[in-house]
Amino acid sequence: MGYEAEFRRSMDTPDEFWREKAADVSWIEPPKTIWTPTDNGHGQWFPDGLINTCDAALDANIRAGRGNQNALIYDSPVTGSQLTYTYNELTQEVALFAGALKSRGIEKGDRVIIYMPMIPQAVVAMLACARIGAVHSVVFGGFAANELAVRIDDASPKAVITASCGIEVQKIIEYKPLVDKAIEQAQHKPEFCVIYQRPQVAATMTSGRDFDWQEMVADATPATPVPVAATDPLYILYTSGTTGKPKGVVRDNGGHAVAMRYSMDLVYNAGPGDVFWAASDVGWVVGHSYIVYGPLLAGCTTILFEGKPVKTPDAGAFWRVVQDHKVNFLFTAPTAFRAVRKEDPEADLMSRYDISSLKRLFLAGERLDPATYEWLKEHTSLPVLDHWWQTETGWAICCNPVGIEQMTTKPGSATFPSPGFNVQVVDFKGSQMPAGEQGQIAVKLPLPPGCMTTVWGDDERFRKTYLDPIPGFYTSGDGGFVDEDGYVFVMGRTDDVINVAGHRLSTGEMEEVLASHPAIAECCVVGAQDDMKGQVPIGLVMVKDGATISHDELEEELVEMMRDRIGAIACFRRALVVERLPKTRSGKILRRVIRQIADGEEYKVPSTIDDPAILEEISVQLKG
Repeated sequence: MGYEAEFRRSMDTPDEFWREKAADVSWIEPPKTIWTPTDNGHGQWFPDGLINTCDAALDANIRAGRGNQNALIYDSPVTGSQLTYTYNELTQEVALFAGALKSRGIEKGDRVIIYMPMIPQAVVAMLACARIGAVHSVVFGGFAANELAVRIDDASPKAVITASCGIEVQKIIEYKPLVDKAIEQAQHKPEFCVIYQRPQVAATMTSGRDFDWQEMVADATPATPVPVAATDPLYILYTSGTTGKPKGVVRDNGGHAVAMRYSMDLVYNAGPGDVFWAASDVGWVVGHSYIVYGPLLAGCTTILFEGKPVKTPDAGAFWRVVQDHKVNFLFTAPTAFRAVRKEDPEADLMSRYDISSLKRLFLAGERLDPATYEWLKEHTSLPVLDHWWQTETGWAICCNPVGIEQMTTKPGSATFPSPGFNVQVVDFKGSQMPAGEQGQIAVKLPLPPGCMTTVWGDDERFRKTYLDPIPGFYTSGDGGFVDEDGYVFVMGRTDDVINVAGHRLSTGEMEEVLASHPAIAECCVVGAQDDMKGQVPIGLVMVKDGATISHDELEEELVEMMRDRIGAIACFRRALVVERLPKTRSGKILRRVIRQIADGEEYKVPSTIDDPAILEEISVQLKG
């Protein structure tokens, strides 16, 4: 069956289609009802099914005879260590830690925040929560204490799981002081913390609140999987919104398991025994979907890499991992390969390694620029496949469906909608745009399994953000077009969230940081195109009358504030002092025009602008 027939089946007979896909997952009690509507038009998938995602990802592989197959390979160039876990071994580790959490009172429905580096214990903690029905929320270790505090207050976790440190390139970041500071700032106080002590740093324990991971596991009784409803939450993952407050994307258990299992077939054509490497972080959705859950649900071997595409030790790091572990599928963000290309433009380092095990390269997280696409095609001679998805969807909205039929690629296009996603390019009234014309990319409701079910604790925000703007559709927040052949081209965000090296960051949140400086009267932050990062933030700030600080000193302070409040991942390095900001007569800052100027694009002077001369002033400063 080809792609067109598969897609049409998902549109015309969705119950039959998803019942068939659900049969590929190990259920405790298979669902009889496939989908049921809800008031918001989104609906619920498999509402009467019972499942345990950890059981489906681990124990089911043992039942299928794969217990001695490698499940997880940990490769850490920053520590010079490697570890391998079979499905039997990983299941045992997870069951023991799940038992340890259970003995401390963690139960079904409790929230647990995981603030960990890229070490096996992060994966173990996620799966252990799933095993006992607790809801995990992984927070990327690079986030500052106040960002962690915001998430603690929103998720109200019973426990925080962390490690003594994370290791960056030639730098150790102590996590425990950040966790302590976050808990001090947060209104909600977790009952306890679990600390995994790494050899590089010994964290100071807080008596009565903190527990040592190894000591807890030593006394633990292995926990068995707890049945949960398919509609019960598996995890909360925070993503930036256009306001300062992040959105807690909620993923369910049943729909997520079905979507992950199907996507491993459809998008990647990966199955039992294949070695799958998503070069990402468990703090991001790619890490959730394709380091942890997707590969294990499909019976693959998954790679956990604690390193960087360059400088650990060089731009040959990815190719070395492929050779050492015979990786079949590599998935990362375009920014990673831009970094590799910058340091090794002729791919000399690649030639030192045997990468013959590699079947395909997959790129997502930001737009795959044609230059990077062509470089990879030239030097690897492999299929280079772009696909488009979001934290909110959990898997590819559009892809080249290689598990069914590999389509001709078009540079700059994510190819076709995945079965289950009724993708349309529309205006704000929901009317379809002609082929080739840009508009809002939206998905006609209902969304397929695996997509977010709500915003944690705020269903109204879920509806207002995603469902209300274009009635009857999920609003992606991305703009683009569909060409005459049906290929989908995603051109960029339509809101004020920017994509820095695959990380979605709120410009509104950054503006709050800048505005808190005592010398700043007004400011705005826009995302400018960057060859390495995709986008980087640029701040435009107006200084208060009478402020005596020099422009260079102010910029240094603002950069440091951003690093402290948002984290180094924001890549904020440029703050321009301006006399005034371009605004409409009603006072709205013209961010889109500023972005166009920063990117060197042609722009139209809006008829609503208060003073057109200011655009030339801004242009001179940005080019300077």
